[in-house]
Parts: sequence; C-alpha cells; structure tokens
Amino acid sequence: MKNKNKLLGFVALKTSFFRFVTIGLLLSFSVASFAQHTLKGVVTDQNSGEPLIGVSVLLKNTTIGTATDVDGSYMLKLTEPHDKYVIVFSYLGYTPVEKTLTESELDQPLDVALSEDVIGLSEVVVTGASELTSKKQYGNAISTVNEQQISRSGSTAIDKALAGKVAGALISQNSGNPAGGVSVTLRGYSTVVGNSNPLYIVDGVIIDNSSSELIDLGGYAQNRLVDINPDDIDRIEIIKGASAAAIYGSRASNGVVQIFTKRGKAGKPRISFGTSVNWNSLRKEIEENMEPFKWAVPGNPDSTRLIPTKRYKMQDYIFHTGMGTNNNLSVSGGNSKTKYYASIGYLKNEGIIRNTDFQRYDAKINLDQSINHWLKAGASFNYITSKSKEVPNGGISAFYGALTGMNFNHNAYNPEADASGNYESPQGWVPNPVEAIETFKFGQEIDRMLGNFNLTATPAKGVTINYLVGVDRYTHNASGFLPIGAHSGNKTGWARSAVKTSFLINHDLNLKYRTQFSNQINSTSWLGFSLQKDHTFVLAQTSDHLSPVVNSTGAGEIVSYGETRIERIIEGAFFQQSFGYADKLFLTGAIRLDAASPFGSDAGVAMYPKVSLSYVLSEEPFWKENIGSAMNTFKVRASYGEAGNMTALGAYEKFDNYNPQPYGGVTGLEPSTRMGNANLKPERQKELEFGVDAGFLNNRLGFEFTYFNVNINDLLLERVLAPSTGFSTRFENVGTMTNKGLELLARGAIIQNKNFSWLTTVNFSKVKNSVDGIEGGILKLPKSFGISVAKNGEALGVINGYYYARNDDGSIKLDARGWPSRAQKNGVNDRKIIADPNPDWTGSLINELNYKSFSLSFQFDAVQGFDVFNFTDRVSSRPIFGGGRYDAAEIRGDLVRGYNKASYNIWERYIEDGSFIKLRELSFGYTFEPKTPAISRMRLYLTGRNLISFDNYSGWDPEVSTSGQTNGVRGFDFNEVPIPKTIQIGLKMDL
Repeated sequence: MKNKNKLLGFVALKTSFFRFVTIGLLLSFSVASFAQHTLKGVVTDQNSGEPLIGVSVLLKNTTIGTATDVDGSYMLKLTEPHDKYVIVFSYLGYTPVEKTLTESELDQPLDVALSEDVIGLSEVVVTGASELTSKKQYGNAISTVNEQQISRSGSTAIDKALAGKVAGALISQNSGNPAGGVSVTLRGYSTVVGNSNPLYIVDGVIIDNSSSELIDLGGYAQNRLVDINPDDIDRIEIIKGASAAAIYGSRASNGVVQIFTKRGKAGKPRISFGTSVNWNSLRKEIEENMEPFKWAVPGNPDSTRLIPTKRYKMQDYIFHTGMGTNNNLSVSGGNSKTKYYASIGYLKNEGIIRNTDFQRYDAKINLDQSINHWLKAGASFNYITSKSKEVPNGGISAFYGALTGMNFNHNAYNPEADASGNYESPQGWVPNPVEAIETFKFGQEIDRMLGNFNLTATPAKGVTINYLVGVDRYTHNASGFLPIGAHSGNKTGWARSAVKTSFLINHDLNLKYRTQFSNQINSTSWLGFSLQKDHTFVLAQTSDHLSPVVNSTGAGEIVSYGETRIERIIEGAFFQQSFGYADKLFLTGAIRLDAASPFGSDAGVAMYPKVSLSYVLSEEPFWKENIGSAMNTFKVRASYGEAGNMTALGAYEKFDNYNPQPYGGVTGLEPSTRMGNANLKPERQKELEFGVDAGFLNNRLGFEFTYFNVNINDLLLERVLAPSTGFSTRFENVGTMTNKGLELLARGAIIQNKNFSWLTTVNFSKVKNSVDGIEGGILKLPKSFGISVAKNGEALGVINGYYYARNDDGSIKLDARGWPSRAQKNGVNDRKIIADPNPDWTGSLINELNYKSFSLSFQFDAVQGFDVFNFTDRVSSRPIFGGGRYDAAEIRGDLVRGYNKASYNIWERYIEDGSFIKLRELSFGYTFEPKTPAISRMRLYLTGRNLISFDNYSGWDPEVSTSGQTNGVRGFDFNEVPIPKTIQIGLKMDL
C-alpha cells in the first residue's frame, strides 16, 4: 500500500512536472515567436514626400521605442505580447499619428506620412514635464522654435535667432558689434533694480547668461549665450510667465528658456557638414556736415564769419564691409543600446567697425546609453573657447573710442596719421576715430565648459526616477590698452586687465508616478528636489604712467585694484499633480518651496503655488456633431502661478558691507554707504493667464490668444536713510509693479499640396507696464546719466528730462537773442517725463514657401510706438553753432545762429520716434540629392538679415541700446554700433 502511494505520488509529481515544463515551453515558444516581430517602415512629410529624420516611434504607454534615421526609416523591435499594439509617431512641429495593429500586422511594412501641425495643439513639448507631452494638456501658453527656424535665420547667436518668433517676447539687439549683447524680456519687466532676462537651461543645465563688462567698452558687453553654437540646437521651448514657471522657483519670475541640443538616433552614422561665408555692412549712413566752410570763431555764437575748409567723411574711415565664415561638422548615430551625437564648429565674424572681430571654437558630444531594460544614462559635454578684438566706443563711463571721436569732434581735420605716426584731434580729451581703431588695443577671451550627467530609472510600472547634475564653468579674460600720448584725457598711457571665473552647479532629483485609474482618467504625480550653487570670482587691475615699450598693467603705476568673491546657494523642492480625463480635460496643481542664501533668516522658506486647467471642447461629441466641420479644434485654458525673483539682490545685501580703505599708510576698512537688511525676501510675481486655441479648415488655420495679468509685490527698491544712521540707503521690499497684456499667434497653411506649400505666421503682443511704491516718487536708473527713471504710475524706464518752455499757444518760447528757452519752475530748470521707450506693441510676419526642392522664407519684425533719446545727436551738435533745422511753423519765427548751443541742454529736442518695421530675415534655398554615393543630400542657400528698416529715425538704428541688459534702460542711443546688414551664402550636406 505504501509502495502504491509512493507510486501514485511519483506519478502525480511527474505529471505536475511535465505540466510545468509544457506550460513553460509554450510560454517560451509564445515569447520567442513574438520576439521575432520587427515593425519596419518609412516616415515622410505629407506635403513634400521628403523623409523625416528623428521621428519618435513609440509603443503607446511604454518606454519601447526608436527613431527614424537619415532615410526616414525605422525598425521597432517588440519583445512583449500585448492585447493590441498602438504605435505613436511624433515629431516636433507635426501632428502625432497613432496606428493600432494586430499581431499579424506587425510583420508588414508600415509607412506613415506626418502633416505639419499648424495650430500646434498636438505638438509635443518637454518643458515642465521632463518628458514628451502634448501641448493640449497645458493650461498656459508655451512657445517653441525648431531647428529649421533657427537655421533659416542665418544668425550665429541663439537669442538673435529668436527675434520675432515668440509672441510676448521683446528681443532687442543692443549693439551691432560681432558678439554684441541681446536683451530678452518676456511679458514685460519684472523688477526695477535687477534684470528681467529669463532663466536659461541647456539640456537640464542652468547656465549663466550674464552680460559682464569687465573693462569699459561702452555697451559692447557680450551675452554669454553667444557661446552656444546654434547649429547644435534641436529646439527651444519658452515659458513666459509665473503661471508656468512656478516649479522653477526663485529664479523663474522672468520666464524660462529651455534649450535642447541634438541627440543621436539609432541607425547608421549620419555625417553632416555645413559651411557659409557672410558679409556685414553698414545698412544706413547718418548725415555729416560736408559744407566746405567752417566758422572762423567757433567758440563765439555771435560770430558769423566763415573760412574755407576741407571736410572728411568720417564714416568711411570707421566702417567697412566685414567678412565672416561659419563651419560645422557633426556625426550622429547608434543602436538600440548606445546613441551618440558629436560636433565641432568654427566661427569667425568681422565687425563693421574696422579692426573688430569675434572668433569661436566649440566641440560637443552627447551620449545616451541603455544599461538595461529599466535603467538609462546620458551625458553631455560642450567646450567653447572664443576671443574678440574690440574698439571701444566710449559709452557711459568713459569718452574714448571710434564713434566717440567722430561725434564729439568736427570733421574738418585729417583723421589719418601724419608721417610721424601722430594723430590730430581737435579736442585733446577725445580721440581721433582712426587713432582709436589703430592704436587702442581691447579684447576678450572666454574658456567655457558645459556638461551634465543623468540617470533615468523605471524600476516599476509607471514609476520614473531621474537624477541630473549639471555644470557651467567659464573663465572670462578682458584687457584694454591706451598708448602713451593718446587723445583720451590720460596722456601717460592706460592699461586694464580683468578676469572673471564663474562656476555654477545644479543637482536635480525627480520622481514621477503615472497611473491609469480607468480608461478615462489618468494621473501623474511628480516630486522634485534641487540644489543650485554658484561661485563668482573677479580680479581687476588698472595702471597708468605706462612703460613706452610694454602694454601691460605691470608696466605702470597701479592706480586701482579690486577683487570680488560671490557665493550663492538655492535649495528647493516641489510637488506637482496632474489629472487627465478622456484626453480632453486636464488639471494640474503644483507647489514649490525655496530657500536661498541671499535672503535674510526671517525670509524663511518661500512657497510658490501653481494651478492650471485645460479643456479641449472640440473633443466633446456635441462639438464634433455641430461645430467640428467649421472649427476642428477649440481649447480653453487658464492658469495661475507665483514665482520669485532673486536677480535684484546681491549675495550679501542682507549684511552691512565694508570696503578696503588705506588710512595713514595702514590698510583699513570703511563701511559701505548702503545699510544691510536682514529682513529682505524675494520679489514675488503673481500671474493670472487666460487663453484659447482654435483651429479651422481641418486645422489649416490656427489661432492662439492669451491674456495675462501680472502683479509683482515686495519689489526691491533703495530707500533713502537719515544721515544719523551712518548710511545713505538700504534695500527694502516696498514697491509694486504690474504688467497687463495680450498675445496673439495666427498660423495658416494657405496652400498645402505635394509640390507646393505656403505657411504664414503672424505674432502680435501688447504689454502695459506700471511701477509704484517708490519713495519720493522717482528713482534714477543706472547707466543712463539719470535720464531713464522709475516713476510712480509710469512705465519703467520712461525718460525724465528738460523740456522747452512754451507759449500759451504751444509754440516754443524764445529769449531776447531768439534762442529757445528751457522750462523752469520757481527759477530752477525743470524736468518731466518727455518720452516712453517702451513700445505700444510688437509684431512679426513670417512666410515660408516651398516648391518641390526650392524654398523661400522671409520675416518682417515690427516694433511700434516707442521713443528714442538720440544722445549721439546731442553730443555731435554741441560744437556746431548754426546749421541746424527747426520746424518754422512750430516756433513761429526764425532762429538766429547759436540756438544749437542753447538747446543742447533741452533734451526734448533729441527725442525721436523709434518705431520701425524691419526685414529681419530673407532666405532662399535649394535642396537636392547629388548623383554621388558619398553625399545623400545637399542644400544651397542665400540668406540676408536686417536688410531693410522702415523708420524715421535720424540715427543709425533705433533698435540699439547703449546700456545693454541694464534693466529698464531702453531707447538710449549714445555712440552705439549700428546693427549691420548681413548677406550669407552657404551649403549644408549629409554624407
């Protein structure tokens, strides 16, 4: 019996074993047979039929995916069985396509054609989500600029390429210098004493885009964004307000610009090469006095005796046509495990002022590695070195330079050197323009490294963990030299050297959980932590009484020496929760906590909330049945958010600071004139945004409208203190500011077929700014000679100046000599708001036409309703008595000789309308496939930038601003280099 039981047990065990083996073999066979499926196909542009490179091909709701190669081909390996297979094809700027397949269809080729997403509602973005997310899920407006738009601009700097392409962004080129700075303001100013430039992030790395003028070049300060090669850029995403930027915390009140560089795609190696040559020239000459006479007694306004003279056209001696070249080589590729992108670039660009140029060398590599099915790693490294030759233009704090020499001197002398190498200058303290170009030696050099390393883990279904560390480190060297005997106010020679070292590091840890509650409801929870540190060290030295043979600071008497060390730390955490219902209703809420070292202990932890709602009504059945045929897409959105601003505050403003000061031969310290304030806290921006997105005619016509209302509280302003305190001023959170405005984006595919397409884009923006809470009612802004001010009830940066005394009928009041009079109150010359440099509105018109292999695009930018203080005209007219023109009907009488001198201090005279419409870009291209196996594709193109400007401005260019990125100071033109007209010819090829 026992043996029988044992036998029965053995039989049962054997049976179970065979069942287990059989089931295992069947499962193995099933998985093995499924693993043999590889979906293949080609993705093309629906209109042109051209293959699309880098299209994401993804199995929906999984991380299984690939991308198309240079031929638009893809291979997607599917290793796990599913009930159904939904394959999503997505590409920036195109409408995603979903294909549902059965297992039997996986072995058949699947070719897909994508159409351009005119309205952009289905466009995918990464900003604020750390993964590709459809824009229809966002309750706020996010602008995107793609690789083609950047390339077509012909610009060698990213921020210049963005001009006119982003609704709500005021992008102005401050200088026409080869690496001249650019100011970017999103939805108006956000501070008075800080800066309003957005936060820039490159591949997750927070970067420094400061505009440091280590030596006085007079407005030539470079933006550090000029270090980034536009040829490496894949796309740019722009968040314009606190409602969207809340998760970025204390540095995001000015908006966020996310820059994504190119990554490798699986497939055979793709080698791309591009080269171009450009010519930069002066677009417009200003009027010079070429009359063959001069006053015999120029210092006497009553003298009318003339003598013959020879005059020289100074602009011919200063400006020339500068040449440039831009060369880039990249290679990318990889397989399912490893992907890479590597590039090198060389740029040289000569300025329109003689003896100026900018050179940049850069190398970049991006790596992506799949370690296993749940862990991925990525790394980026970018090295840049650049140098520039500069000619100072005087500007704000010094009066030496080429344009200074032209405008402060008359032109009745020979600007070229005599036989002994000496230069003539009518005014000894102002240089001869050619002397400044040939003998003044100024330059800058940059060594910069950008890098990041990141890990992404998906340890469980719906769970994603990402860690990133990013570093931005650079050294900025600047030097200046004026030789002995130079016409500069310093005859003994002058030399200055300065070095700035900047190190920024950011750590970001994000944990995300996605789950599907039902077929209709999904949830995404996101928890993040961040740590940001930045260190800055600046060392500067100035010497005079130089050696006649050595042009360094060590070869003279040191007259000043300075050293600055700054360290800041920001720690933050945020939680964001999103819900989606039926792919049509989306709700997101978030909260950010920040602690920053510049703020006092009483500030504690700052909290910034955010909430947004997006509702795609066109997904409702009632809409599809009744309205959908006319309006295919309709989405309403609303959002509210708060963000902080720490740009207005130095690292140590909460402390009483001391400066080194020798006394009696002994080194000592003296207190700063500004008292510290331990109660300082971040400026806080609160924004409410409403908008609608609509698409008509099968989404061939799209509109995006946004209204925003921004309130900035706790505005940092300097308060004047009683002398008894021992200090003169102190920063306090006392002011307020508002920005109200609207943005409109309209895009239309006017014609769209296989051979011909015509796409038109219109941008329009209007912002109304007002500041309040200023003690005394008015505050002078820096770098403007006190001309630009913040005044209660006015827009930031209005011009406060002297104005004409007028008669009751409005005509200019003349004195006994027939000269115009300056207005006075109680016997004192009076000042009032005489101009507003902030535009009434900005806009652009962009057209893109493609016919078979030919392309034509052009962009007009408009900035309307703003004033410019033509300070250049003011200084150039001072030594001239007579010869000016006034409107006789306005003044109702003739002006006698001498009125120019009299009106020199009547600033109203130099206010001009700066409104302009510019042909910003014009590009023509031809793409073809050469009959050679070595080259798969080639594109030839001709591009022009800033070719025409329609304006009534008497100066060179109404767009420039001498004060660079100085917040609030616009419309101030003082000897600034005009923006050049650029013609570029080039080719790009894929090997």
